[in-house]
Amino acid sequence: MIRLTALCLLAGIAHAQPPPKRYTCRRAPSAIRIDGQLDDAAWRRASWTARFVDIQGARQPKPRFRTRVKMLWDDEYLYVGAELEEPHVWATLTEHDAVIFRDNDFEVFLNPSGDGHNYFEFEINALNTGWDLVLPKPYREGGKADNSWEIPGLRTAVAIHGTLNDARDRDRGWTVEMAFPWTAFASRAPVACPRPGSSWRVNFSRVEWQAEGSGKSYRKVPDKAEDNWVWSPQGLINMHVPERWGYVEFVR
Repeated sequence: MIRLTALCLLAGIAHAQPPPKRYTCRRAPSAIRIDGQLDDAAWRRASWTARFVDIQGARQPKPRFRTRVKMLWDDEYLYVGAELEEPHVWATLTEHDAVIFRDNDFEVFLNPSGDGHNYFEFEINALNTGWDLVLPKPYREGGKADNSWEIPGLRTAVAIHGTLNDARDRDRGWTVEMAFPWTAFASRAPVACPRPGSSWRVNFSRVEWQAEGSGKSYRKVPDKAEDNWVWSPQGLINMHVPERWGYVEFVR
């Protein structure tokens, strides 16, 4: 009965939500240097996504800070570039595979098959600390996260536009570059380099905590829940509803 109720709730949410977002991912015209800066000439070929919205949808308050993403691809990699506006950039976690969303973070969700199964998640903070995991199916279907998955050949970099962990000034934000090798998924699911015209289900999330700082120290504001801002809204506070993710089509 509980599972049936949950499914009915998700069906109602899906009916009430606008259709998932769509993005055209163009082929990179030249190699991309992964340094976090997003200033390579190749990025000029990529358009920005729409600004992120609240995870529950446009009826919720507009995010306080702008977040947007670009994507490109070539024979070796899927490239993701993200821009996160942030007046005070802070991060604390330095251990790989820590629960990164306990800091402000940026998250990538990839479902190459498009069927909501065997999907991949990667989270990163402003210290370039990452957490990679794979799920055979969503949590609501009994899926369990596999934290043993490591992304072989993954390249990431973060650029801070301001000063990290310093409350004495005002920052512009931080940018992230990622290069996911097509070969990285082979140990968990058969994933090939896409062909022009093929598509994946993809989403992006930003977890943002309200924090207060003094000098070079920050702490989360007590009793304040995090904000969840996303590219394609989920309709509820749960990123693990892959049927609500966006569509990314690969073109030349």
